[in-house]
Amino acid sequence: MAARRIGQVLVDLGYIDEEQLELLLEEQAQRPNEKLGQIAIGLNMLNEDQLTQALAEQFSLPVVNISDLTIPPEVLAHLTEPMAQLYRAIPISFRNDVLTVAMCEPQNLSVRDELRNFLGYEVRVVVSTPREIDAALDRYYASDKGDSVESIVQELASDKDLLAQAMAEEGGELDLASAEALAESAPVRKLLNMVFLLGIKDHASDLHFEPFEDEFKIRIKADGTLYEMVPPPRHLASAITTRIKVMSNLDIAERRLPQDGRIRLMLSGVPIDFRVSVLPTMFGESVVCRILDKSVISLDLNNVGMSPELMSQFRDVIKRPNGIVLVTGPTGSGKTTTLYAALSELNVITEKLMTTEDPVEYDIDGIIQMPIDAEIGNTFAQCLRSILRQDPDKVLVGEIRDRETAEIAVQASLTGHLVFSTLHTNDAPNTITRLRDMGIPEFLITATLQAILAQRLVRRICTKCREEYQPSEGLLEDLGLSRADIRGKKFYQGAGCVACNNTGFKGRTAIHEFLLMNEEIRDLVLRNESSAKVREAAQRNGMTTLREAGLKKVFDGITTIEEVIRETAID
Repeated sequence: MAARRIGQVLVDLGYIDEEQLELLLEEQAQRPNEKLGQIAIGLNMLNEDQLTQALAEQFSLPVVNISDLTIPPEVLAHLTEPMAQLYRAIPISFRNDVLTVAMCEPQNLSVRDELRNFLGYEVRVVVSTPREIDAALDRYYASDKGDSVESIVQELASDKDLLAQAMAEEGGELDLASAEALAESAPVRKLLNMVFLLGIKDHASDLHFEPFEDEFKIRIKADGTLYEMVPPPRHLASAITTRIKVMSNLDIAERRLPQDGRIRLMLSGVPIDFRVSVLPTMFGESVVCRILDKSVISLDLNNVGMSPELMSQFRDVIKRPNGIVLVTGPTGSGKTTTLYAALSELNVITEKLMTTEDPVEYDIDGIIQMPIDAEIGNTFAQCLRSILRQDPDKVLVGEIRDRETAEIAVQASLTGHLVFSTLHTNDAPNTITRLRDMGIPEFLITATLQAILAQRLVRRICTKCREEYQPSEGLLEDLGLSRADIRGKKFYQGAGCVACNNTGFKGRTAIHEFLLMNEEIRDLVLRNESSAKVREAAQRNGMTTLREAGLKKVFDGITTIEEVIRETAID
């Protein structure tokens, strides 16, 4: 039976009357992102205790006053600090494999299922006030008392039963059922849950689980840099790997061949995907989980780091009716995110947008997305050929890898389609040379290519610990600058703090080099001139190089000289 609406419950309980409900509904229409109960509290129509009672009545749940309870440490241990803070849930009892948790938002129906998936046993919900929940979080989950990766690793290392089971498996005495049971054990699940939650919380891009002869490393990649966590005991490498394979529906019996899978977790109602790659190595299976969190990735052109001038030029290009627009850069430079942002801006009801990707990373409503599967012959070229029969207006090809794909992309643009794609080149002018190397004639390049955007990602200085400093002569020489060139300029760096894990950096932004095709550049391409000549012409016509774009972000206090040098060494 569907739950009654909260407004009707408030009326039935006598907290408000029908006239006040009408007023609340009118107010909510003006503030669609706010819950009706919170609006009522803001207008002094009811208090927090009354709203809690109404929510409990709505979902037929009991109300619990946490401050009257004494919660044993062994019950609190069922939820780690990150999980308790994330879900705003307090475990209050554990009996017969059922964990009872107190929450202040029982209307978030997915939380119970998410906790059940994380913990592996049944979860029962009771209701408490937000004030009680916050007080309990402060009381029981202060950061110095909560679980950490270090404490869980120590717990794993001292678990003699786990050690005995792991040693038996390494000796070949356990069957698959026993291996899976070891992977499903509470301490192993607890460690992985903690690692996954920390990765999401730190906005990491990848989680690395790496077996070596004498140790098993876990590393988190955030802002393009790997950070090592406290390593778990070496004998649990197989159990941790098997647990990940179980979660991603892979074959736990197959340990000799690479495997790819996917894990989907729900966190506070937001789906987060992990793309899993398992690779056999000398000392076990190496696992890398790519975190695909749509709530972190901003598919908005205004947030990709372009200057206002570049943004205006790029928007003009992506609204053209046909041609090819290429985004270039090394792996992990944000090319696909920039193209997704462009497609999101073009995603209107009057246009048909289609993509072919390897793999499809983010599901975007309104865009038809087709995954690549080379094993069954579904290559970029084959998919693109099929897509063109679907009457698209704009097409995204994940990557131009070979001559066949490049030729079909050219033909698509000549027949009235706008084609977006990526290439792995060092800068914008060298992209033209790469297309020539693929066998695309110069006259077709000039007829179809509209623009090339070269991109790199540099780390942002942490705003919490940013401080001014004077760069050394060596750094200035690396940039080709003298003291006279930087007179009046300020330079910043991050000192390191808790907010940035003492790295001095928090988040990343892009620097760009935008080559817009014009008659002069087309003439150079037709004459088969070098990329150096093309670069000179583009700069005369206003192109900002990657190094120049990076320097501007240095002078604006966004990033550091070292970051720009590292990402633009080719200049």
